[in-house]
Amino acid sequence: MVQVLRAARESAGLSQAELAKRLSKPPSYVAKVELKERRVDVVEFIEFLRAAGADESAAFIAVAAAIS
Repeated sequence: MVQVLRAARESAGLSQAELAKRLSKPPSYVAKVELKERRVDVVEFIEFLRAAGADESAAFIAVAAAIS
């Protein structure tokens, strides 16, 4: 899941600080998510993807594929 979120941010050409600003969160929020120090729930996952302008459906498919 973290790999999908990081890839979405990087694909959008956003720094952690830029994404955090879009999320109205401190930069440490994005850093902790990407370092696996903080878990995200499904709502936060979707917010993260939307802030990065990522395809939510594709992200869920990627996560589901990684689990199996």
